[in-house]
Amino acid sequence: MLIKVPDGGECRESQVTPEETYLNRRRVLKGLVASAAFSTVPSLSSLAEASRYAGVAVAKAPAWFDDKLLHAQWQASPDGESLTPFRDATHYNNFYEFGPDKGDPARHAAGMVTEPWTVMIDGEVERPGQYSVEDLFAPSRLQERIYRLRCVEAWPMVIPWLGIPLAGLIERLAPTSAAKYVRFETLARPEQMPGMRAGFSLIDWPYVEGLRMDEAVHPLTLLAVGMYGRVLPNQNGAPLRLVVPWKYGFKSIKSIVRISFVREQPKTTWQAMAPDEYGFYANVNPQVSHPRWSQARERRLPGSLFSPNIRQTQLFNGYADQVSHLYAGMDLARDY
Repeated sequence: MLIKVPDGGECRESQVTPEETYLNRRRVLKGLVASAAFSTVPSLSSLAEASRYAGVAVAKAPAWFDDKLLHAQWQASPDGESLTPFRDATHYNNFYEFGPDKGDPARHAAGMVTEPWTVMIDGEVERPGQYSVEDLFAPSRLQERIYRLRCVEAWPMVIPWLGIPLAGLIERLAPTSAAKYVRFETLARPEQMPGMRAGFSLIDWPYVEGLRMDEAVHPLTLLAVGMYGRVLPNQNGAPLRLVVPWKYGFKSIKSIVRISFVREQPKTTWQAMAPDEYGFYANVNPQVSHPRWSQARERRLPGSLFSPNIRQTQLFNGYADQVSHLYAGMDLARDY
């Protein structure tokens, strides 16, 4: 098994940051830069953990993210799995708002403004409104989750994410009993997203994705704000993205600006564009081929089509023990 899922939302009194420490957090962070021996200070152990990934570029993070990094819950490295190098994970992306080529997001996403950032919460929910990312994450402790990410194009990665279980946020927002699905929407800002200006007309912007409610509240479903111990790069969906590890990567929507609780199954972007190729569920399934290629095998990055990184695709991307019950009685070839 790749991961051990921690209980989300648990916080003992002993874990609460003392008021004096909180008020002096800026001084602590400045002292960290000046001190070569910071890893020996127990209260800064999480910052030491955050720097453990090799080759990770340093980027400016919002103050609230730095604060939460001090007390993040870190995960042990998985057995038998090699993490995808940071550069590959940040320079081989699909984010069509910045262009159709894999390198376009890394080349063009730096111009996207991510501060301030707000998310509209609406629909069948008791606490609708416009929330900042800081507001959404305020009561929660960041957790690291090391997940496989499997693209529908048959290439996977293994990425350490930082975020919170989506279930905890949903519980706080209090959807009504009428809410059966969760709809997500990506930022659409053509002046900062050259892929939209280039006339990629197949997509009806903004990009939309959705989950059934039981999928959204599953313990594996993560709302991520970081990766590799640092804040999310723009090309990877800053400042807020979804990570649903048992589904193809296009379900893990990036740069979220709206979360809606709805009665009916939302029409998602790829489902609307090519319903014969992309279904609503998009569960990783080696037995159900894409109309233009097989899903039975995958090419783990970095690597080539002729490298030893070719391997068999796992049902539900290797998370079958955790999620297969969600689809009991369904025809996975029909409800793809």
